[in-house]
Amino acid sequence: MKGQWGLVVALIFALIIAVFSVVNVDPVQVNYVFGTSEWPLVLVILGSVLMGAILVLGFGMVKYYKLSREVKRLRKENKGHTESQLVTVSDTDEASQPSEEVVSEENSVENENK
Repeated sequence: MKGQWGLVVALIFALIIAVFSVVNVDPVQVNYVFGTSEWPLVLVILGSVLMGAILVLGFGMVKYYKLSREVKRLRKENKGHTESQLVTVSDTDEASQPSEEVVSEENSVENENK
C-alpha cells in the first residue's frame, strides 16, 4: 500500500512538471562556464528535474547501502548473542538437573523404604 501511494504521488508530481514545462516553451539563454546558448525553457526545466532526480537517487542508494551493511552487522551480532544465550541456558539446564548418581541413590533409598 505504501508503494502505491508513492507511485500516485510521483505520477501527480510528473503531471505537474509536464504541464508547467509545456506552458513554458519560450527560448531562454543558458549561461555555461565556457559560453552561452539558447534552449527552450521546457528542456531546461526537464533537464533540471532529471539532474535533481539523479542526485536524490544517488544519495538514496548510498544511504540504502550503508543501512544494509549495518543490518548485516547487527544480524551477525544478534546471532552471536543468541548462540551464547543458548549455550548459557543449556549449561544451566545441565546444572539444575540431578546427576545419574543422585537419581540412582534416590531410587535405592525409595526401594529400601518399601
